[in-house]
Amino acid sequence: MRILIVTDAWQPQVNGVVRTLTETCRELTGFGHEVDLLTPQEFRTFPCPTYPDIRLSVLPYRKVAARIRSTRPEAIHIATEGPLGLATRRYCLEHGLPFTTAYHTRFPEYIHARVRLPVAVSYAWMRRFHNRARAIMAPTRSIVRDLTARGFCNVVLWSRGVDTALFTPGERDRLAESAPPRFVYIGRVAVEKNIEAFLKLDLPGSKWVVGDGPLLPRLRREYPDVHFAGVFPQHELARFYRAADVFVFPSLTDTFGLVLLEAMACGTPVAAYPVAGPLDVVGDSGAGVLDWDLRSACLQALSLDRVRVRQVAEGFSWRMAARQFEAHLCPQTLPAGTSLQCAN
Repeated sequence: MRILIVTDAWQPQVNGVVRTLTETCRELTGFGHEVDLLTPQEFRTFPCPTYPDIRLSVLPYRKVAARIRSTRPEAIHIATEGPLGLATRRYCLEHGLPFTTAYHTRFPEYIHARVRLPVAVSYAWMRRFHNRARAIMAPTRSIVRDLTARGFCNVVLWSRGVDTALFTPGERDRLAESAPPRFVYIGRVAVEKNIEAFLKLDLPGSKWVVGDGPLLPRLRREYPDVHFAGVFPQHELARFYRAADVFVFPSLTDTFGLVLLEAMACGTPVAAYPVAGPLDVVGDSGAGVLDWDLRSACLQALSLDRVRVRQVAEGFSWRMAARQFEAHLCPQTLPAGTSLQCAN
């Protein structure tokens, strides 16, 4: 099947959306599909406000329409709600083409954290964007339930995986001889990640932050005792996961949290809040501790069995996730009105 995947998030960005799409495309190609990616790399772009590493395409409709006409994809998937996603959605609706979408990011909560726009306003726009899709793919059962309760239609599960060959237990780096136990956060350094909830904790040993983002300069000034390692390519992150005694995930708004699986695959237990993402990935599996008292979760996680943590991660695979994605696609041979339950 010829599959067109349209995304406003793509390399050189380093985030969960890009990683998910990269791994999914690799698996789909292995299944025998022909995958065509439409990304901002083909367009004139400008930096997204507050997210300068995200490039937004300028007036993409004509080029998007031409691509769809020329390649005649048998299935169309819109991965993001940006300019390319909007242009593709418009073309599909104008020409009666079925399409699927994905809900990767809690943009209403992220926007509220920055400019205090009520989440109800953003969710109304998101419903309008997604509810014309034949399926809205969400990463966890918690998010499926949440979106359904908010009036989203045809929400289905598309889980995530982890590369258990790249992220694996092994020799544990001492991280520049920092004091044990070592509590590590890996990810974007931005307001929506709630990192300061971790940095403010009174914990023994040392704290590490690996990643980059708009908050990094301020956090470096305000938390001089924290080790800020900067950003590293994916293949170098495993040493930080392995070196950690506990992986701390303070986010309250992530829809999944691929970093949870990467840490677990390295045998490192997780400390997090009991919210969507950690509840679905970690739960009561023994791979971490979820508690509204994050300090307590961090200290309890120190005693968990790293072998058991790795075993839990092995239950997630990109191959299985890609099969879910494949099953939710809507081939263009379907009549335009098939299974569309709501269109508000």
